Amino acid sequence: MIDPFGRAITYLRLSVTDRCDLRCVYCMSEEMTFLPRADLLTLEELDRLCAAFIRLGVVKIRVTGGEPLVRHGVMKLFRSLGDRLGNGPGQGLKELTVTTNATQLARHAEALFAAGVRRVNVSLDTLVPEKFTRITRFGRLDRVLDGIFTAKAAGLAIKVNTVALRDINAEEIDTLLSWCGEYGFDLCLIETMPMGDVMGDRTNQYLPLSLVQSRLAANWTLTESAYRTGGPARYFDVAETGTRIGFITPMTHNFCEGCNRVRLTCTGKLYLCLGQNDDADFREVLRSGASDEELEQAIHAAIARKPKGHDFVIDRPNAPPAVHRHMSVTGG
Repeated sequence: MIDPFGRAITYLRLSVTDRCDLRCVYCMSEEMTFLPRADLLTLEELDRLCAAFIRLGVVKIRVTGGEPLVRHGVMKLFRSLGDRLGNGPGQGLKELTVTTNATQLARHAEALFAAGVRRVNVSLDTLVPEKFTRITRFGRLDRVLDGIFTAKAAGLAIKVNTVALRDINAEEIDTLLSWCGEYGFDLCLIETMPMGDVMGDRTNQYLPLSLVQSRLAANWTLTESAYRTGGPARYFDVAETGTRIGFITPMTHNFCEGCNRVRLTCTGKLYLCLGQNDDADFREVLRSGASDEELEQAIHAAIARKPKGHDFVIDRPNAPPAVHRHMSVTGG
């Protein structure tokens, strides 16, 4: 699959639910209204769509939410996708990963590894229990840490994703980097993005990662790395820990020129860009009785509409979000 700007689309981010058991201040409103369960694609429909994308050249699938591990029966989907890992017929998938808040990870870690998952991204913005509860509105840090270390024991590589938030965790990033280094975890920092109404002013949250990187360089030896995961992060080796730190910078450094991904929601909408509203509805295609060939033709038609880049801006206090859907709807 080649988009209009010559970019090969090889990475699918698959949201299996918009629901989450946390309410992080940069991601959701405290009083969220989630989609009716009847609106969601079945796990079998999601699996069929993924199979079509794999046939067309997708080699990496990341399962996201919301919180993906709260969806009932989701391990059935992981097992089916895991069966497509390899080099045989129908096995064009090279990597199956998951992004999670880790609240459910302790009870699913071994099953994820058995299904073929080898890397897990865990969203974690602080190591201070009281601050964690404040950021997530009611989460418990000890439960998340239990999930992380259970996953590590099961053989899963852990990458910690941290949204950099001014006046909330800006002074804690050195501590997070040190903690990740102690346990062999990579750390990836992310700029907050203007998506969805979070009942607050995002200009009060936004922290440019260019500033964070310059601060870190005063205490750590950071050397640019050739390491890539298929996503937008730019990685640096950390000499003092032997681990890596990544920076995802949609605001300070637009990375759209190398975009290789699309996002499929739990309702069958394919978003061609995280920061644009255009989508293709595959629920109607699936439920109209489309053949595999017709499904693939619909995917190609959607990819032909992929835009050059997003229009994210955070420059005015109390400005409305650039994209009104929440990140939990789009899928990470």
